[in-house]
Amino acid sequence: MKPGVRTASMPQPVLVAVAHGSADPRACDTIGKLMAMVAERAPGLDVRTAYLNHALPSLPQVMTAIDPGRPVTVVPLLLTAAYHSKAGIPRILARFPRPHARYGAPLGPHPLLLPVLERRLARADPGAFEDPARTGVVLTAAGSSDPDANVAIARLAARWQAHAGWFATRPAYASAASPDPAAAVTSLLRDGARRVAVATYLLAPGYFADRIRDSSLAAGAAAVSPSLGASAEVAEVLLDRFLAARAE
Repeated sequence: MKPGVRTASMPQPVLVAVAHGSADPRACDTIGKLMAMVAERAPGLDVRTAYLNHALPSLPQVMTAIDPGRPVTVVPLLLTAAYHSKAGIPRILARFPRPHARYGAPLGPHPLLLPVLERRLARADPGAFEDPARTGVVLTAAGSSDPDANVAIARLAARWQAHAGWFATRPAYASAASPDPAAAVTSLLRDGARRVAVATYLLAPGYFADRIRDSSLAAGAAAVSPSLGASAEVAEVLLDRFLAARAE
């Protein structure tokens, strides 16, 4: 069944996408554009957005506003399975028990996200793709105290390396884990990479994206790509997570 399709006896389903939230207005603007793309791809689906921090509406506010009889699927707008997706969001949802509720997986990892990373990097640094065997790439995520989340980034970096044939692809983290992006850039240059480009594995611009950009360029990176942002692939991943959760 398509996301927006319903029968006469079935209440309209609701997709609640939960973003981390940011005090930076660019982040909320990006999430808003992404959710508009999701709504365009799923006519008839009731699409709502909630935030965990720094922005409204909060997840409790959104859940309270939904009629109890409607089927709800909550999907974390997060790129790794870490604290918020494993514990924070489920803890909030436990306060709003529903017989037809579903909880989806976070956006990453997903095969559709790698093409977005490549497109963003190609626009930021076309020269990186002219001689990939001499270009080092730093895949930089927010970072987490959850080791499984950081391992997922390292695995994505390894897949990208195998796919693109870079000089090397190394993971880095803006917080909570090491190496940080500046250290990874320095390491690649020291090891012989002629050029180093940094791919930002964040959903939206904001504090971490700015921190990644500034520290990477200061360390000698040729370019830093922007966040994944409101792209068609990310919208498709969100709908894929919604459908997978509804099918369980």
